[in-house]
Amino acid sequence: MTDLSRWALASCLGWLLAVCLSGAAGAVVVEDPLDAVAEGLRPSLAEDIGQALAGAQTLHERLSAHDLEGARKAWIAARVGWERAEVFTGGFVPDLDEKIDSWPNARTGFHAIEARLFGAAEADMATEANTLVFYLTDLDIKVRDAPMSAQRVLTGTARLAYEVGEDKADGGESRFSGTSLDDMRNNLIGIESAYDIVFAAAVAHADSALDKTIRAQIDQLKTLLDAPDLKTIDSTKLRAVSEALVLSLRSAAPKLGLLAPTLEQLSQ
Repeated sequence: MTDLSRWALASCLGWLLAVCLSGAAGAVVVEDPLDAVAEGLRPSLAEDIGQALAGAQTLHERLSAHDLEGARKAWIAARVGWERAEVFTGGFVPDLDEKIDSWPNARTGFHAIEARLFGAAEADMATEANTLVFYLTDLDIKVRDAPMSAQRVLTGTARLAYEVGEDKADGGESRFSGTSLDDMRNNLIGIESAYDIVFAAAVAHADSALDKTIRAQIDQLKTLLDAPDLKTIDSTKLRAVSEALVLSLRSAAPKLGLLAPTLEQLSQ
């Protein structure tokens, strides 16, 4: 076969592949297999963010009624879904994450409300709660519509693991409400869910020892967080295991055909 014939055959095969992969609108769609797997994470993320939104809506209602205790309960309830879904917010919408969950110098979002609601026992924040509802509504739309990307999920997962060790180990994030330990536990639920659904099978196929290491590190964090209160946690050990998990996730990236999250991405 001449070079020209080989070129013609390759062109023909390429054209046939493009036709097979073309979408309804005629555009060629070549989907990354791991991105397709990441799609399996969307339902749980949507459920968690929906829970956070519902809690914020109740928070707004209770603040509008000047119901301090009801508002506090709604704030705590909203945090559960939010903390689990941070693997999405950190990797896909970091700017929106900042508006919703800025800390420690928060002007908007959960912690701006927390300081006054739990710290100062104020209930005149209906406007602030309405702004939180607005941002969470935007997030609810984005989690349902955004193309799922394994790269972004990995970045969000590693970033959240970093945050547990670096930002939350020394006294926690939600200090006024006293829910910092639950914050970290729910973060870990989100991390484990993202790893199990999106990455575990591919990592185990590429490097079974690394998969076992990541699972062991997640289990170590569970054990460390299985404590009666924040004061009894070994924060030094928590930080060390958290950092080790981040390094393992970064090591997994090239084995999955992904880029390792940068320090800048992790510490945003």
